[in-house]
Amino acid sequence: MNKRVDISISKLTAWQEETIELRKIALATGLTEELKWGQPCYTLNNKNVFLIHSFKSYCAILFLKGALMKDPGKILIRQTENVQVSRQLRFESLKEIKLMKKTITSYLKDAIAVEESGVEFAFKKAAEFEIPEEVSKAMKKFSGLLPAFKKLTPGRQRGYILHFTSAKQEATRNSRIEKAASRILTGKGLND
Repeated sequence: MNKRVDISISKLTAWQEETIELRKIALATGLTEELKWGQPCYTLNNKNVFLIHSFKSYCAILFLKGALMKDPGKILIRQTENVQVSRQLRFESLKEIKLMKKTITSYLKDAIAVEESGVEFAFKKAAEFEIPEEVSKAMKKFSGLLPAFKKLTPGRQRGYILHFTSAKQEATRNSRIEKAASRILTGKGLND
């Protein structure tokens, strides 16, 4: 047990009982408990295997290599379409966690086996993300913007593409492109 995790859990205003129960199950795996990103995180040979975290309407175990796990119950959840490898096992009550203890333990063992195997996820490269036609067309309205965009690192390109395409309306997409133009022209990423 990690004292920093004790302190973190003691400060929870929601999902405290559920986190304590998930922690008991997690500690039984024998993994090293750490506090990372403000969450209880369980590691094997200094590699993150899973963590426990909570949101407004649920708490969850996040498996860092969840897409590589078996998921016989089809209960692992991909948080958003942009998440490539991690998956969540979500809970809405302490009772649900207690009822699912055997299943949770099985999924934790599978996550450990995946990490022990050394298998790695083949992440989709940023270069594999196409520039949507409407984004490309809008960029062409600004002199040199599209060529400057193509010179950005793949990660920066991906960040901008996700930012632009998450807007539902064309006017919002165009506004985002216009606001980002000076940053792109100077070779900066969305969050630089």
